[in-house]
Amino acid sequence: MQIRQVLQQASSRLLHSDTPTLDAEILLAQVLNKSREFLLTWPESKLDQAQLQAFEQLLEQRASGQPIAYLTGKQSFWDFELKVNADVLIPRPETELLVELALELLPENPIELADLGTGSGAIALALAKERPQWQITATDYSADALNVARSNALDLHLSNLTFIQGDWCKAISGRQLDAIVSNPPYVDKNDSHISQGDLRFEPLVALAADDPGMADLKVIARQARDLLKPGALILLEHGYQQGPAVRQVLEQSGYNDIQTHKDLAGLDRISQARK
Repeated sequence: MQIRQVLQQASSRLLHSDTPTLDAEILLAQVLNKSREFLLTWPESKLDQAQLQAFEQLLEQRASGQPIAYLTGKQSFWDFELKVNADVLIPRPETELLVELALELLPENPIELADLGTGSGAIALALAKERPQWQITATDYSADALNVARSNALDLHLSNLTFIQGDWCKAISGRQLDAIVSNPPYVDKNDSHISQGDLRFEPLVALAADDPGMADLKVIARQARDLLKPGALILLEHGYQQGPAVRQVLEQSGYNDIQTHKDLAGLDRISQARK
């Protein structure tokens, strides 16, 4: 079968997806080890039986709802590509705002910063790449997630990172830091969306929290004060409806310079504060 025919048939089977054509192109490019541009340039090229079988397997997995990033094993973030698997949350574009704010609000000179709940390492790696003079500690409760993050750091040839396993601020107790950043679980565990679509396949522990999604945000805000130097910055990603609640927690925890930043969709996404 020709590439054109294969893609047409595949797109019609991915009705659950918002981007069936794009999904089919990405998966076929993965099987052929070619770019999507190749598919569009050479639509008459034919697939052999082994390629068709490999594509069929990926297509069935995608039709069941498995995320594209897990099927290809990679996800773009910032200006690089990350390895991802089912041990880590798939990095979202809106999280790049946290990176942008950290680069904007923190000095370029050497500082010590921690990324709590690093997952694939997306935030820590972006900051380490942009600021090689910073010393960054990336933590996660999951040893499997840290293995993914370490592998990504090696691929990017970054050496200004330390990885530590542990529970939020307890993983780095005794430190005195210039900044803490985190994209913790913030979806309400009772939210019906986490049992639908692609989210079904992502690690629940990295997605959802008790206290309608606020439990981990509260823990980090309260514990972080003991680790931050006077005037040090904390940046927290959260849900679009959680801005007022996060600001209240930060105020009750004794921070100042509290404000919330909106993402490109105009939704509350990152809250900042200083000790």
